[in-house]
Amino acid sequence: MIKMILEVEGMSCGMCESHINDTVRKQFEVKKVVSSHKKGKTEIIAEAPLDETQLRKVIGDTGYEVKSVRVEPYTKKGLFW
Repeated sequence: MIKMILEVEGMSCGMCESHINDTVRKQFEVKKVVSSHKKGKTEIIAEAPLDETQLRKVIGDTGYEVKSVRVEPYTKKGLFW
């Protein structure tokens, strides 16, 4: 499992967050996607890294710009850790 952290420019409200989340879910196989317009970030949890070029394109097509992409390993946190 991996976590992709995207710095996204152009989000200004909760609807913007939903728009990006829905777009990512429709275009890619992901476990979880969460966006924050306040932080200007989108976090994606997936089995393997997504195609960064395609990710930038589908988000760009919705009117937002991906400024940076960071990939790091993701470890699910247990209830008692």
